[in-house]
Amino acid sequence: MELRVLVADDQALLRGSFRVLIDTAPGLRTVGEAGTGAEAVELAGRERPDLVLMDVRMPEMDGIEATRRICRDLPGVRVLILTTFDLDSYVYSALRAGASGFLLKDTPPADLLSAIQVVASGESLLAPSVTRRLITEFVRRPGPVQPPPPGLDGVTDREREVLALIARGLSNTELAEHLHLSPATVKTHIGHLLAKLHARDRAQLVIAAYETGLVRPR
Repeated sequence: MELRVLVADDQALLRGSFRVLIDTAPGLRTVGEAGTGAEAVELAGRERPDLVLMDVRMPEMDGIEATRRICRDLPGVRVLILTTFDLDSYVYSALRAGASGFLLKDTPPADLLSAIQVVASGESLLAPSVTRRLITEFVRRPGPVQPPPPGLDGVTDREREVLALIARGLSNTELAEHLHLSPATVKTHIGHLLAKLHARDRAQLVIAAYETGLVRPR
């Protein structure tokens, strides 16, 4: 099955480079290019791509607001943020807006293509280092605790334990080692958490854990 990708970046040369890279990769196809956040929102609504490769700094509407609108109005469309700026505020804002991944523009082409496949398949691309940046943001600017998400009462003690470790930046491998579980069992627990908390991916689990007060920043 072919994955359909929308490229949003204010630099035409970069858009063209991404398009060539995507269109020459097996199983991927570019369905449009946007030079502004507003164009990205419009094209996403019209083309319904599987994934939007989204720049942060764009005219008319930045990539964060465009991500927020796309994720709100088009729940089946995933967003992968791609930027030259490795800043805490971008990580926090992009994931809070609903993005499922965050990469820098100097990411090797093979890693970018792999990231597109991962995010489009329904996973999140949230490396432990990115999770730690996100945690730093929660510590720096703690906000009011949000109401518990539907389904929290149905989360088991073991699932809460898994969620707490995810929110502290542990990878699946580290989770398995820490809890003395098999990788398959860890994936099962994460799948249950996603279903019970109505979260799209791992990124949303981290945010839900902190914003509901289930996990406290340290």
